[in-house]
Amino acid sequence: MIFELIIAGFAILLLTVFILTNKGHGSLPPGPTPLPIIGHLHLLQPLIHHSFRDFCSCYGPLIYLRLGSVPCVVASTPELARELLKTNDLTFSSRKHSLAIDHLTYSSSFAFAPYGPYWRFIKKLSTFEFLGNRALNQFLPVRRKELRQFIGVLHDKSKVCESVNVTEELLNLSSNIISQIILSLRCSGTDNEAEGVRTLVREVTQIFGEFNVSDFIWFCRNLDFRGYRKKFEDVHRRYDALLENIITNREIERKKSGGEYKVKDLLDMMLDALEDKSSEVELTREHIKALVLDFITAATDTTAAATEWALAELINNPKVLEKARQEIDTVVGNKRLVEESDSPNLPYIQAIIKETFRLHPPIPMISRKSIQESKINGYTIPKNTILFVNIWSIGRDSRYWKNPLEFEPERFLKSEGDMVQSTASMDIKGQHYELLPFGTGRRSCPGIALALLELPVSLAAMIQCFEWKVADPHGVKIKGNALVDMTERPGLTAPRLHDLVCAPVPRPALDSFQP
Repeated sequence: MIFELIIAGFAILLLTVFILTNKGHGSLPPGPTPLPIIGHLHLLQPLIHHSFRDFCSCYGPLIYLRLGSVPCVVASTPELARELLKTNDLTFSSRKHSLAIDHLTYSSSFAFAPYGPYWRFIKKLSTFEFLGNRALNQFLPVRRKELRQFIGVLHDKSKVCESVNVTEELLNLSSNIISQIILSLRCSGTDNEAEGVRTLVREVTQIFGEFNVSDFIWFCRNLDFRGYRKKFEDVHRRYDALLENIITNREIERKKSGGEYKVKDLLDMMLDALEDKSSEVELTREHIKALVLDFITAATDTTAAATEWALAELINNPKVLEKARQEIDTVVGNKRLVEESDSPNLPYIQAIIKETFRLHPPIPMISRKSIQESKINGYTIPKNTILFVNIWSIGRDSRYWKNPLEFEPERFLKSEGDMVQSTASMDIKGQHYELLPFGTGRRSCPGIALALLELPVSLAAMIQCFEWKVADPHGVKIKGNALVDMTERPGLTAPRLHDLVCAPVPRPALDSFQP
């Protein structure tokens, strides 16, 4: 009898929660029928942006989902992206937190901060100080040196006919550049601090990309599934100790130098803001630690993944690769390594970058959180609803792109005639809603300028200096014109499933200079 009462009580609880969480469903966008408690979680594939594409193909361009107890809407057209992210930019100006993000970033993450004074202050500092033109110009020698060292590593491998894990080397390049800009440390360095930064950044990125059921089902919030909480608490403890040591050492150096710097990195700029008592927002050491983590994790994986996708597409499309190589040989020649200043004169390389972002955006979905109720397309979107704009799906939609699954950089060099809009005039800075790799509006990526300096020249240098032959995971060169497997794997940046392993074959350009 007691057992039957428990079962009945639990059934009533499930029914009550189901009714309450679906109250007012008639005014919401359409979507699949949810289950009690878990909502639509059971319908999600590991590649969530693929699942959302499939849902929208069945129920329409704007759909409602309930992921556990979290209400969500998914938009999958440029028109809706404009309506949600431009017309209603302020309404969708916040972001959803997670247990791991809050803990690892001291509840002070700029990327996930609610729209308000702190977020506006850091956005201004990022735009005009941390990642402004002056800072980017100041660190040009760092980027140039790291690119040469990167090409040098590939050259050394090619001389002894060894294959290269391109995925790993691109991650090293990106992490070395951003860690020097932020902390004046090379992540590929041999000292303990450099090794610690490299290891922790990879662990944090992995944690951020994992699905945690406690973030979506309210009564599971205090449960530790698969040791997830234990893992991110351990990473936080080690990260805090490492950054505290780096900050303390930097403060000692600043006192000794009397405020004189050879080159100010972002940590120096943050400490300047920390010491400025007249600042509109009072920063703390925890803010600095959170910002360092924000910038390093955001800049490392995204740029490396985009460069890797671009090279993989070029290997699979040899005619495009040859056309890109001819452009570089004509504009730059083989007497020097391509430079950032060459990028404006390499329109085909720029078109390749755009085409890569169309098919493989670094972050496949733009995510926001509503701070107030709104009306979109006649539907009510409640306050605290999570918005997903599926830019991956938009980039592959035949209504907006001719031959959407083909890698055709030429689409950005000429008018497509019968398309809704000429793709030749599109940029990737948030003004064209068919192509939003860096987001748009007030919460667009502040690192876009750095990415658009680093990515084209890195790709161009790899094309200029080497032929590329696909190898198997063990580094054995595959005979013939082998293709790269383009399967995705789940993660924060939707990277390739398998590391890109290739054998670089040096071209004449490498004979003219020492990397």
